[in-house]
Amino acid sequence: MKKIVFTGGGSAGHVTPNLALIARLKQLGWEMHYIGSRDGIEQDIISHEQVPFYPISSGKLRRYFDLKNLKDPFKVIKGVGQSYRLLRRIKPSAVFSKGGFVSVPVIVAAWLNRIPVIIHESDFTPGLANKISIPFASCVCVTFPETLRHIKGGRAICTGLPIRDRMLEGKAQRGYALCDFHKQKPVLFVMGGSLGAQAINEAVRGALDELLERYQIIHICGKGNTVPELDKKRGYKQFEYVKDELPDLMAMAEVVVSRAGSTSIFEFLALQKPMLLIPLTRQASRGDQILNAESFRKIGYARVLFEEDLTPQSLVSEVASTYEARDLTRAQMAASRHANGTDKIVELIGKAARL
Repeated sequence: MKKIVFTGGGSAGHVTPNLALIARLKQLGWEMHYIGSRDGIEQDIISHEQVPFYPISSGKLRRYFDLKNLKDPFKVIKGVGQSYRLLRRIKPSAVFSKGGFVSVPVIVAAWLNRIPVIIHESDFTPGLANKISIPFASCVCVTFPETLRHIKGGRAICTGLPIRDRMLEGKAQRGYALCDFHKQKPVLFVMGGSLGAQAINEAVRGALDELLERYQIIHICGKGNTVPELDKKRGYKQFEYVKDELPDLMAMAEVVVSRAGSTSIFEFLALQKPMLLIPLTRQASRGDQILNAESFRKIGYARVLFEEDLTPQSLVSEVASTYEARDLTRAQMAASRHANGTDKIVELIGKAARL
């Protein structure tokens, strides 16, 4: 039986794209395994997929001084040894990495075992873990065409992001029933990421009455960030976090307000949902969300509102502009050649594994 090892972790964005590939490769008869960190989000996500999970030691890769930087290299070395032994035992035809610090020891171990490595980079520019790992890879898949110039050696291919089939199978009618919404007003979907976003939450609540005059609102607030007093607002439905309900909620949305993480925005692209993107600031990140958002703005998939310009008034204005341009935006999205990269990446995995 054909075997593949997946790796990637540290955040949901380094794990959930793997789920699309796991589902497709299962259909094709592959045997799958996953190597991740002991205490990362990946173990919880993968546990629902009936895929064997192997935890390894791994240090965090930091761009700033921290005393932990002195001992974490030894954790990485230990993780390389653990991964090396696991790969010798599993004997996979290929290793697929979605990035994150846990992927580095797995990729090095695969290279030592002469196992082909396919890396996927979601963001506009490679993250630190992928920068370290790229020299060991047989092939590098990217989501943004502009990313190709950041990867030397001719091994990079623009594939887009693998999109989970379930995201494309949502039913708007189920979403309307869940939220007790109707079809007379358009639905605005607001999401600040898996942990929420305080600035977005505050702006939405500050503009809530004005927004509700024109839209029904689904608001993903993040854990512990809902406001019980707002539960009685007609046309407003707040959640801490959604999982199984997400495809149905997205199916009825006309416009999305979101951070600009690559996994989320490419799912919105595949669903042809016009976006108002509010990227994380450079102070709160390495600036990748700003680059992601600007790329989508230039192509015509999104409008961008920077957090330093975010107020209840600017939110209302930009949401209105995004909604009014929705037909033109959807036409641009329909012409995209990289909305869903699942088939292309599965093809590349097969080639790398010489199947």
